[in-house]
Amino acid sequence: MAQEPAGDSGVEFRADAAGAAVPGHAAATQVTAPPAGPPAAAPPLPPPAAPPAPEETAGAPAAAPPADSRGPLYVVGDVHGYLDELRAALRAAGLTDEEDRWAAGTSRLWFLGDFTDRGPDGVGVIDLVMRLSAEAAAAGGYCKALLGNHELLLLGAHRFADTPVESGAGTATFRAAWMLNGGQPSDMERLEDHHVQWMSRLDSLAVEDGHLLLHSDTTAYLDYGDTVEDVNDAIFQALQRLDSAETWELFRKFTRRFAFRDEDGPQAARTLLATFGGARIVHGHSPIPYLTGDGDTAIDEDGEERPLRPTEPHLYAEDLAIAMDGGVTMGGPMLVSRLPLAAEATDAAVPAATA
Repeated sequence: MAQEPAGDSGVEFRADAAGAAVPGHAAATQVTAPPAGPPAAAPPLPPPAAPPAPEETAGAPAAAPPADSRGPLYVVGDVHGYLDELRAALRAAGLTDEEDRWAAGTSRLWFLGDFTDRGPDGVGVIDLVMRLSAEAAAAGGYCKALLGNHELLLLGAHRFADTPVESGAGTATFRAAWMLNGGQPSDMERLEDHHVQWMSRLDSLAVEDGHLLLHSDTTAYLDYGDTVEDVNDAIFQALQRLDSAETWELFRKFTRRFAFRDEDGPQAARTLLATFGGARIVHGHSPIPYLTGDGDTAIDEDGEERPLRPTEPHLYAEDLAIAMDGGVTMGGPMLVSRLPLAAEATDAAVPAATA
């Protein structure tokens, strides 16, 4: 199978344009998407619905509506605390209105994880997703979310704080690892029990309309079962045991990346699809420029150097995988896309002028 960085040092490793491993960015540069120009002041978010909607909690899911009554399917890549960018992207996709309320009727929306860290308002993102889940369900659609490695890291930092963990870089603590990977003290200060319960009950895998949805582009999901239900239950149960070493191991495994990128990638993708179902994997976690190896800048038709940013999801691994992380932490766009893709993504990264 394709080689994956171990990710066991306590740092979420990324890759530069040449493919070398480098630590993840602790903070982002200015984000240019959504549209340029002074943004209108966003209205304050109302309190999240409490308790979370039934479809977000552990246990048997509510009965699915008939397939012919379901609305279109959308997915959102990594958010990382960029609440304003998420609001704008959801409005642009027609999923929410100008007051950030659900406006898409029976549409279905999946978030692929990593709601917090690096950006300014991770708890605000969680509040928005929780509220949209209740509003979408009331309208006959749904808004659901998957567990990302940064949720695992935040849960660990909250629950275990300065408890030592064994990392490849030497013994560290959950809190130190969280801070090193972009943890925001303001998020920790505002984190409440209902946020913690919501994160700890998120599923890790889902199959929708022939798409296998997951956060990390890793084969580590195979370590927890051979069905979607088994994997979701195994990870859920592990988080309920409140064991620091077990939570650290989950974080370490799901920080791995690039399983579908290289020569053995298509076979790794086929293995996951054959095991869990679906015809195509849809994931977040690895920013598209790191998957394509295109670097951070390009020369445009005027000979000017411009930031290289994806404008659409990246289809790769012999069309078996779709990457959804537009790299919002690096100034890229917040990708919200309807599945199946309207057109095959053949060149996901193109030069884009700065504002």
